[in-house]
Amino acid sequence: MTADPSVWRVKGMPLAPATGHGPLDGLRLAVKDLFAVTGFAVGGGNPAWLAEALPAAEDAPALARLRAAGAHVQGIAHTDELAYSLSGTNPHYGAPPNPAAPGLVTGGSSSGPASAVATGHADVGLGTDTGGSIRVPASCCGLFGLRPTHGAVPTEGVLPLAPSFDTVGWITRDARTLAAVGDVLLPPGPQRPPSRILCVGGTARAAALFGPRVTEVTLSTWDEPDALLLAFRQVQAAEAWRAHGAWIEAHPRALAADVEGRFRFGAQVSARDEADARAWLAEWRAELLDLLGDDAWLALPAGGPGHPRELGPAGRDTWRRETQRCAVPASACGLPSVSVPTGAAPPAGIALVGPPGSDRALLELLAGRA
Repeated sequence: MTADPSVWRVKGMPLAPATGHGPLDGLRLAVKDLFAVTGFAVGGGNPAWLAEALPAAEDAPALARLRAAGAHVQGIAHTDELAYSLSGTNPHYGAPPNPAAPGLVTGGSSSGPASAVATGHADVGLGTDTGGSIRVPASCCGLFGLRPTHGAVPTEGVLPLAPSFDTVGWITRDARTLAAVGDVLLPPGPQRPPSRILCVGGTARAAALFGPRVTEVTLSTWDEPDALLLAFRQVQAAEAWRAHGAWIEAHPRALAADVEGRFRFGAQVSARDEADARAWLAEWRAELLDLLGDDAWLALPAGGPGHPRELGPAGRDTWRRETQRCAVPASACGLPSVSVPTGAAPPAGIALVGPPGSDRALLELLAGRA
């Protein structure tokens, strides 16, 4: 069968075999086109970037661990341009199919890996999550997706966007596979489940299925998210411009206008504005950690459903803001968060957010229910 060019940049049978044997034997990986894969260039979702990139001499460490544990690379899957979008509609390669909601986008920026898993052409989508790019496509496609605690999984060998928020995450069709990948990639950590789940955004009914006592709470940044989203945007954009601004200046109009605009916003963020935004995020993180303590997790919508595939710019902006409202709290605080399907049609998942280092406990809770 011919590889779908909206999903795969390059695909093999497999493209890169496993380098060892272990708990992931036979699992097929769709690798987001930000990861170094031995012998292949990183394309970053943009033909101009790909044209100048050199083949990688070795795998990114996270990918190397998965291949050593028995997984093989089925192919390199598309991403939104330089991972700076949430829609999954790459102007150069198209919008990957979402079989769970054919008229809607997959969400992004891990759009290709999510679509490959959703269509059954991969078992694991290896991607990144800076501001929601694992959890959002997982939610929009009816899949499971984990954003780990910031720093828990190495990001070396992965094209950066905003290092203060960048994480390596993964998407699967079932909770047990999600946990199996976590056993390989995550450091040791407590697996104690929460005694309470704190709910916002109408998630109480879905959260009750997980078992712990459910309490609805008021979260200021949920009811009035503007300050959080602005502070996150300022820090993210400033870091993104430092990472890629020189290339963008040398390649005007190589990116879609909306993506380039997000990068160029970062050039306008002053050092003082960035410092103030970081201070605000630190204060809010302390407030959220105090709310969670060591025995509670937060439940909120994971983002989704996806927007119509032909939605115009204004509609996409509205959808993006509402989606960030769901995804940014965990990103801004560096906390682990897992997107769980709810069975809704079209798909829209629920996200559980735990304290730092509770990644394995999140996965254990889900795998125990599978």
